Amino acid sequence: MKSVTDISLVAMVVAFGDKRAFDTLVRRHQASVRRFFLGCTSGDKQLSDDLAQDTFIKAYTHIGSFRGMSGFSTWLFRIACNVLADHLRSRKATCGVDGSVPDRSGGMADGGLRMDIYSALGILKPDERVCVTLHLVEGQPIDRVAEITGMPAGTVKSHVSRGKAKLVKFLKENGYGR
Repeated sequence: MKSVTDISLVAMVVAFGDKRAFDTLVRRHQASVRRFFLGCTSGDKQLSDDLAQDTFIKAYTHIGSFRGMSGFSTWLFRIACNVLADHLRSRKATCGVDGSVPDRSGGMADGGLRMDIYSALGILKPDERVCVTLHLVEGQPIDRVAEITGMPAGTVKSHVSRGKAKLVKFLKENGYGR
């Protein structure tokens, strides 16, 4: 049986209110959206799950605005970026003087390299973290990251380049790559 495309599923949700079709979209895309948030929240699993849930709720309530001018996943990641931006704005009052978000990775049971990578992602500025996560973790090409974030491709490249340099430095200083 041929797999139903995302566009067909969206049409079924919009035209018929088919919740099973939307459930299929969620199952197809939830791992990548959650991975995106894990990278952007320095590995905070609970927060990542909450943000992913918010993303899918917004996608469901606004699915009628999807025009098919880009792929569904591009549209979904754009919503995820907006959810993350809303979250960061709401947390601004609890951020440190330098604008960094307090470290929430202490509750992770994974340890080791995974914790160090999430800690390293935590040192990046929010825009760098988003671009690095979309490009390096999710494997999105620069032009697609630009489309998702609404940033010019050159800006995305700069964020990825600076972010990679910071990650390499952090990991080297913490015993990796020697």
